Amino acid sequence: MRIDKFLNSVNITKRRSIAQDMLANKVVEINGVVVKPSKNVDVGDIITINYLESSKKYEVLLLPATKSTPKSEQHKYVKEL
Repeated sequence: MRIDKFLNSVNITKRRSIAQDMLANKVVEINGVVVKPSKNVDVGDIITINYLESSKKYEVLLLPATKSTPKSEQHKYVKEL
């Protein structure tokens, strides 16, 4: 699954366009490497989002099969580190 779709489907970002904008501004990394929106995510990857004041890290636990998942089930797909 593409990183921009993944961030949106597991509710890390509210809209896919926000995820694409973050990727265009090079604030998203997978395993320490800045990535483009077309980069595929695999189970076990560490996603880092660098905000202005801080950064958040997530470990990919499971790839969603559907386009969107309920926010209450986010813990099944990612774990915040």
